[in-house]
This record gives sequence, C-alpha cells and structure tokens, in this order.
Amino acid sequence: MTKATELREMSDDQLTLTMKEAVEGLFKMRLKAQTEQNNASSELKKQRRLVARVKTIQTQRATAAQPAAANTK
Repeated sequence: MTKATELREMSDDQLTLTMKEAVEGLFKMRLKAQTEQNNASSELKKQRRLVARVKTIQTQRATAAQPAAANTK
C-alpha cells in the first residue's frame, strides 16, 4: 500500500501510471469477486482507497496550478 506522502513525492507521470495500474487492478479484483474467486475483500477496499488518494493528489495539484496560471494573465 502506498502512503499519501509517498504519492505526493511522485511526479505527475508517475502518478498517472500508478493510477492506471490501480484502476486496472481494481477491475481485475472486481471480476474475480463477481465470479466468486476472490476471498480477499479487504484488497478491494485498499485498491479503491489508493485510486481515491491518487485522484485527490492530482486534483490538489491541478487546483494549485490554476490560481498561479490565472495570476500570470
């Protein structure tokens, strides 16, 4: 599991890659859960939270960049 501090230290490209991998892993886990092959429901929760953390950090960065861009105009 990746901590929020570790995610904040990543570059935007690394965050995008982490997000893509997390969403793909979540999809695979959901398929396994639907076919009753997945016994680790806690892993689903961890993946969902990882996706949420990455999205939150990306949104924070986008919001922080907007006022800076607006001030330069």
